[in-house]
Amino acid sequence: MPKSQQSAYFNKTKEDHQSELVEDYVEEIADLFQTHGEVRSADLAARFGVSAAAVSKFITRLKKEGLVESMPYRGVFLTDKGRELAEKVAHRHNVVFETLIALGVPEANARADAEGIEHHCSQETVVAMEAFLSNKVSD
Repeated sequence: MPKSQQSAYFNKTKEDHQSELVEDYVEEIADLFQTHGEVRSADLAARFGVSAAAVSKFITRLKKEGLVESMPYRGVFLTDKGRELAEKVAHRHNVVFETLIALGVPEANARADAEGIEHHCSQETVVAMEAFLSNKVSD
């Protein structure tokens, strides 16, 4: 493999890692909002196993990126842009998870593996996984 091509693959992985935490946060905010009707920093801190200060710092980043809004004593809310990203991430996560299950991966492993793999799948890969799952269903 030419070094320039290998470098491009490494760069894609680095870019994926940069967006990974953003995606995890919007996905968790959407899930917490759906299950509890509100999202507090303390809820996110508990989910991620980090301090409230770490969550607060990251929420500031998400605000700058236009993904969330928050007000003192009112919690955290996804913007339209944040909801769109959360839906995309959740869909990709479900496709990866269902593909792993269809391949015979035990559920606990599939849940853990999907959490990492989901951030590194291109749209083309997700489409291929969806086609695989469609063919699997019709078999």
